[in-house]
Amino acid sequence: MKRLSTSYANVASCTMNNLLIPTLLILISAEAVYTAEPAKEITIDLGGAKLEMALIPVGSFTMGAVRGDRDEYPPHKVNITKPFYMSKYELRQDQWSVVMDGPAPGKFKNPKNPVESVDRKQAADFLKKLNEKLGGKPFIGRGSLDLMDLPRTLGTYYLPSEAEWEYACRAGSASRYCFGDDEKRLGEYAWFHANSKGNSQPVGQKKPNAWGLHDMHGNVWELCRDEYFADYYTISPTDDPQGFLTTKRHVTVVRGGGWSYSAKSSRSAERGYLNMAHHRERSDALGLRIARTVEEK
Repeated sequence: MKRLSTSYANVASCTMNNLLIPTLLILISAEAVYTAEPAKEITIDLGGAKLEMALIPVGSFTMGAVRGDRDEYPPHKVNITKPFYMSKYELRQDQWSVVMDGPAPGKFKNPKNPVESVDRKQAADFLKKLNEKLGGKPFIGRGSLDLMDLPRTLGTYYLPSEAEWEYACRAGSASRYCFGDDEKRLGEYAWFHANSKGNSQPVGQKKPNAWGLHDMHGNVWELCRDEYFADYYTISPTDDPQGFLTTKRHVTVVRGGGWSYSAKSSRSAERGYLNMAHHRERSDALGLRIARTVEEK
């Protein structure tokens, strides 16, 4: 814990007059509530694989785009009021295997490739098991194991909201991509249809964004916890929007683009969606990335 610069020994050696006593009480109170800054990066042992996460700080950004698809309009200010951790890489097949004690779903088998071809229930099952394994807050649902029921409680590993995802992807940028507007540079940061060679690729080979996150553009689309609603930006709250949640729809937001998709689909503001009703629809270009709340001290 960080110490206040004033020495208690010096205070104690002073004359205890009526003016000093309130000062001493203030110093004690400040010491009691002061907390250390959270670590910029954390590495979590999954028992055979590591989960590396980067701190995403609080801040504000403009979500959406003026020159984008209709569902990206209107651009609007969003405040992220609590820091959180985001995994530096898309969830890998070897990480899935050690948590679930079995083979990871996916068409392109490689331990370092991202998990793909997941459905809604598989993602929820993984997060439930991950929290149990790592001591996160227990899963609290409404009777069914559903992505929309997964809580954002202290210590819980979860799917990021759509707003958290875009904020983390932009990493302070306001351009089409985290690195700027020049589409010709996308190959430095992303696997997409022009360079992927027809399949997903091992994570972390491309340049990270300013906050140390790899493959936020391309490789596989990443599940968010929100239900997709095309006009959500017209009603979105400013602080920590959690998305359109009804528990009746099964159209899930996905972000980031994928190995078989265009450069346009990899933009920071691009919104994708997948109808996952009855767990039937999957894609070999769909995976996930894990977020985690920051523990209070």
